[in-house]
Amino acid sequence: MAKKVAVVAVNPVNGMGLFQYLETFYEHKIPCTLFAVAETTQIKTNSGVALTADRVIADLKGHESEYDALVFACGDAVPVFAEHAGEAWNRDLMEVLNRFGESGRLMIGHCAAGLMFGFAGTAKGRRVAVHPMARAAVQGPVATEHATEVDGNFYTAQDEHAIPALIDRVVEALR
Repeated sequence: MAKKVAVVAVNPVNGMGLFQYLETFYEHKIPCTLFAVAETTQIKTNSGVALTADRVIADLKGHESEYDALVFACGDAVPVFAEHAGEAWNRDLMEVLNRFGESGRLMIGHCAAGLMFGFAGTAKGRRVAVHPMARAAVQGPVATEHATEVDGNFYTAQDEHAIPALIDRVVEALR
C-alpha cells in the first residue's frame, strides 16, 4: 500500500512544481492531502491562478504521525516567510517541518525546501539541492550545486525544472 503524503503549499506557490507532485501522486495512486500555509484554504500560484487546498497548515499540526511523508511545495517561500515570519501559519509550518524531520519520515521539496528544512532545525548535515539564489542562506543542511539530492529521508530538487529527475525516486520511496 502506498504511503500517505502531506503536501504543504506556501502562498503564493510555484504551480509548476506543485502540479508535478500532485499529478504524479494521482497517477500512482499515492494518497495526499494539500495543506495551505495560510489562514484559509484559498491560495494562488505565483502566476496568479487561484487554488483551494484541502486544509490549512494548522490542521496538520499535531497530526503529523498520520502521514508518511511531507512535500514542501515552494513558491515565493523565502520573501513571504520573511514578511510574515511571526504569523501563526508560518510558526505552524516550522513546527510541522521540524516534527517530520525529527521523526525520520520522508521530507521532499524543491527550490527553497532545503533552506526551510534548515530554518525548522531539521536536516542538519544532510545534503540538499536548493535554488542557486538560496544556497548561501542555507544553515544546518549542506547546500550542493547538484540538480537533485537524496540524503537519507531528504529528497530535494534545485527548482521545479529538476523535479522530473527526482520524481521516480520519490515514487519508489512512497510505495
